[in-house]
Amino acid sequence: MRNILIIGCGLLGSSLLRRIHKKKIANKIFIYEKSSSNKSKIRKLKLPGIIIKDLDQAIKNSDLIILCAPMSEYKNLILKMNKSLSNKNIITDIGSSKLESSKVIKNFLKKGIVWTQGHPIAGSEVSGPENGKQDIFENKWCVLIKEKNTKKKHLNLLSNFWKKMGSKIVVMTAEKHDKIFSMTSHLPHLIAYNLVKSAQDFERIQNYDLIKYSAGGLRDFSRIAASNEIMWRDIFFNNKKNISKVIDLFIKNLNLFKKDINSKNNRSIIKKLTQTKKVRSKIIKLKQDIAKPDFGRN
Repeated sequence: MRNILIIGCGLLGSSLLRRIHKKKIANKIFIYEKSSSNKSKIRKLKLPGIIIKDLDQAIKNSDLIILCAPMSEYKNLILKMNKSLSNKNIITDIGSSKLESSKVIKNFLKKGIVWTQGHPIAGSEVSGPENGKQDIFENKWCVLIKEKNTKKKHLNLLSNFWKKMGSKIVVMTAEKHDKIFSMTSHLPHLIAYNLVKSAQDFERIQNYDLIKYSAGGLRDFSRIAASNEIMWRDIFFNNKKNISKVIDLFIKNLNLFKKDINSKNNRSIIKKLTQTKKVRSKIIKLKQDIAKPDFGRN
């Protein structure tokens, strides 16, 4: 690939930048970044890539365009990009929900231009270019979305690109993607935010200084709840239908746990705790984590 344009250079955008440079995938890497703070950090870190002001010229000179901006920015970015886009551009993104963003793309992207959506399952609770890592995508899944108008050539090119990033590739529909990640990613983050909010409320109501006594459970949830608020607001709003359904399922199961505890139903609660424990073994077997116990970070 000759030139690549990264739009939005935070955690994942800067991680892509580092990896593309290391693997020598592009001759030139252009960076379009709205945040003055991020631009300053990119310069201070001496990251590879050319920070550009002229988006039109960068689009004309780029083979691959990767949107790493918040999903709430897609409409404005598409309207800015449209006049310079041509069939030679391959467009993709890294957004965490797909159905709503695909509607924005269909409604506002210039006719005849194809956008193949992507989602690397990688990230962290920290944000910004200073936290990017070139190996962040190593052995992680990257979902590519296949739709009616998806070009096989683009899908193959993006599949090869993400393999060079270190990712494992899976292709699915936007609908399937949003259903799966509403449970495996979006609900856990929502629970983390709500648990930390509940701890704050409890601390205020009881007038206890309880946060300093955070055990491993609250500590681990607080890490997830420290994630970027703009990104997660966009995810919750964009995948609201699926998230609402999994919230209902979670509340139903939480109430069943409450019933077992109040009635001291030993058989029922032991069965639940034993069954759910098996998921951890499966995650380790699938190499999504390691078996080494976590007794707290150094």
